[in-house]
Amino acid sequence: MNTFLPKNPQLPELGDESLQRSSDAEKQAQLDSLAGFHARWADEAQAALDRLQRAAQDGENLFDVLLDTVKVASLGQISDALFEVGGRYRRAM
Repeated sequence: MNTFLPKNPQLPELGDESLQRSSDAEKQAQLDSLAGFHARWADEAQAALDRLQRAAQDGENLFDVLLDTVKVASLGQISDALFEVGGRYRRAM
């Protein structure tokens, strides 16, 4: 949360633009696409995620490993794998 307030705030005028939401069909299409991606790369994904985790644990540069991993694993899979190594950030309130 940003709590800094400028001394002379100049806010832009807000228009009548409304937020556009995805339809249920669009949401389902994305979920189906993700499930298809997971199924298509199921054999290769775990090995790539394991390599990524080993690189993170060993303090290696993750960029090259990550470039290979994104070909076969989703952002959620990659995030979960890295959370297992480094933990999740929890904001202190």
